[in-house]
Amino acid sequence: MSEHTSSPQSLMGRRGLLKSALGGTAMAALGAAPHAALAAEPAAVKGNIRQSIVFWCFNAAGDQWDIEKTSQVAKSLGCQSVELVDPADWGTLKKHGLVCAIAPNGMPGAPFMKGFNNPRYHEEVITRTKTAIDACADAGFPSVIAFTGFKYRDAEDPTSGEISPEEGADNCVKGLKQIAGYAEKKGVTICLEHLNTRDDTHPMKGHPGYQGDDVDDVADMLRRVDSPRVKLLFDIYHVQIMNGDVIRRLGQLKDIIGHVHTAGNPGRGELDEDQEIQYPAIMRKLVELGYDGYVGQEFIPTRDPLAGLTQAVRLCDV
Repeated sequence: MSEHTSSPQSLMGRRGLLKSALGGTAMAALGAAPHAALAAEPAAVKGNIRQSIVFWCFNAAGDQWDIEKTSQVAKSLGCQSVELVDPADWGTLKKHGLVCAIAPNGMPGAPFMKGFNNPRYHEEVITRTKTAIDACADAGFPSVIAFTGFKYRDAEDPTSGEISPEEGADNCVKGLKQIAGYAEKKGVTICLEHLNTRDDTHPMKGHPGYQGDDVDDVADMLRRVDSPRVKLLFDIYHVQIMNGDVIRRLGQLKDIIGHVHTAGNPGRGELDEDQEIQYPAIMRKLVELGYDGYVGQEFIPTRDPLAGLTQAVRLCDV
């Protein structure tokens, strides 16, 4: 995978991990799609679910899926957004009439490691998140991603000792409260993501060491913050692995859900018949609940990426 000057700095860790961990089959699938194959028929046509493409998943093969081509695909499929895109590339999104439904928080490396659970990172995380909020406010984009962070006192060193779940939760609440008012003033929502720690087979399929791995605990933190601009990124794939009971949890957490992600389980692959999650039923529940945010397609392609993405978008168009 080649990096280019407009690549999202905050996602370089994700993409670097993805490149090193993807097997030959998956990389070949991403690289095999010729330029002409990027034409697509609309798949999101009903308008009940606002769909988005998560950029890092489809950018693993370098210029095969750069921001221009990803934007073309999103537009042709009827998606309204390409997300987790660095502000330097937002001009391309706007050229195609797209938004960045959720922006990166600007943290370098693997952005999910250093988060709000650790006071040693608060200053950097808050500063970078405020910068991302400012960019979203200026562009008219709705939200910024946030993470609890890893449980180690030095996020990158498992031998450095652990932050207890109670301490980590208190630190998250304290840190998020420091920035909640700023987000409210700017009209941008911070979405804290829950991630699974069970899957240790691949650096982007699971995140052993991540502190926010219980969606109910993350929800409790957010309710303690008590801000309309600090909400939950409900990643269906991660919730299925760690907690399950997805449809009931959507109803229980509807008041704090700010963004939604998809992927097939097990394996974080396509939303096809070889995985266990019933996406049409889940999407219908979101419609029933009146959810009006975005649903980001965040699976790792294992075959032709356009075919898999078209299938996923069509499946979620309820």
